[in-house]
Amino acid sequence: MSPASHTLPYRTLECEWDVIVAGGGTAGAVAGIAAARTGARVLVIEAQGSLGGTGTNAWVTPLMRNVSGGENLNRGLTEEIKARMRERSDGAIDPGGNDNWFNPEGLKFVLDDLLHEASGEILFHTQVVAPLLQADQITALVVHNKGGLQALRARVFIDATGDADVAAGAGVPCHGGDEHGLHQAMSLRFTLAGVDTVRLCDFLNASGQHQASADFLHFWMVWDRRSSLEPLFRRAVEQGVLLERDGDYFQAFSVPGRPRELSFNCPRIRPDLHDGADPWQLSAAQVDGRQAIMRLTAFCRTFLPGCEEAFVGVVAPMVGVRETRRIQGDYTLSVADILDCTKFEDSICRNHYPVDIHSVKGGAKLLHERDGEAPYFAPDAWHEIPYRCILPQGVQNLLVPGRAASSTFEAQSSIRVQQNCHSMGEAAGIAAAWAARRHDGQVRDVNVRALQDELRQRGGLV
Repeated sequence: MSPASHTLPYRTLECEWDVIVAGGGTAGAVAGIAAARTGARVLVIEAQGSLGGTGTNAWVTPLMRNVSGGENLNRGLTEEIKARMRERSDGAIDPGGNDNWFNPEGLKFVLDDLLHEASGEILFHTQVVAPLLQADQITALVVHNKGGLQALRARVFIDATGDADVAAGAGVPCHGGDEHGLHQAMSLRFTLAGVDTVRLCDFLNASGQHQASADFLHFWMVWDRRSSLEPLFRRAVEQGVLLERDGDYFQAFSVPGRPRELSFNCPRIRPDLHDGADPWQLSAAQVDGRQAIMRLTAFCRTFLPGCEEAFVGVVAPMVGVRETRRIQGDYTLSVADILDCTKFEDSICRNHYPVDIHSVKGGAKLLHERDGEAPYFAPDAWHEIPYRCILPQGVQNLLVPGRAASSTFEAQSSIRVQQNCHSMGEAAGIAAAWAARRHDGQVRDVNVRALQDELRQRGGLV
């Protein structure tokens, strides 16, 4: 079947939007808000029942820091979202000045409010089926929901599915995984409630993992990385409480607005399940993750003081997927660009987050743990992400911000974090609105210098 063909019966809605955003997740929610604030008529299509994607439905909290010289590199809507979260007591700043702590449930309300205030529309519980094309332009998206198959028309489209579903369906060349086709490991995040965080904090401090406060806990264990918790994990494996692979990656954080509760950046899904764009693997990952959650819960109750009466509070409804498809765009960001701190005339985002590859073979590869002479290793260094990375080859009215942007496997592991997705999404939203209203849908005709000026006026750092 060619990308332009579609044989199933569908109903074309009479209404038409300036911009349709496929996926209301980390990049998509921000893109929709930004486009609506720019004056476009916007529809965001979301498969789940809330905006926020990774940050809400996959429970990825806190935000990973993206700083240079001690200053946050992601501003604009990112800072506004953080401020709104703090107003609700669903966000917090720790004693070290890190303002990235947030409550995923509170984020759902904040994103709802921001999109509503901008007069954007949202269609929840709706799956994108396929794009409809005429020549090199998308004319509509066929979607499925309780109303059946429908075609929704727009002038410009933003693919914020995270998996480049629209782009791939439109015939855009895509890549996935490393040179062997292996993707980064997936996780199924969860929380433990009923934790005596004061006792746990005292234990962690005594065992060698320093904690600034019982309100901002962060502790971890990875095999052979000198974690003070490794002897406990070894005993748990010997006693049959844990499997060996349960120690490949273990990490937990406090959650603002949810006292006595911890969010876990684990369990890591078993190695043969790594492709989040494969529905069978994704389904099996959900089951594998829940089984591992029960093992980790038993471990915490048995081996961590303060967790004796803990219970599972939340299991994320969405598997945490770090990387699947990446589009081939007008420019492909490389790890050399990161190491050399490359600057671009069409920059839309600054980044200094490390290359952070969660390998299915265990552990994590962190570029910032290596010494080197490259410009990257300076404390005030940063590189840029160009607008061309979100321009997919072969389609003229489509933008692809977020983790599916055009990059190599290694570079993607650096730019994929939520705050960079916010910044790419904000730029995509403004550009899409301008393309729809001023350039007959042609996203490459957007004046990038004007786009950069607009981002700065909105508080962005470009």
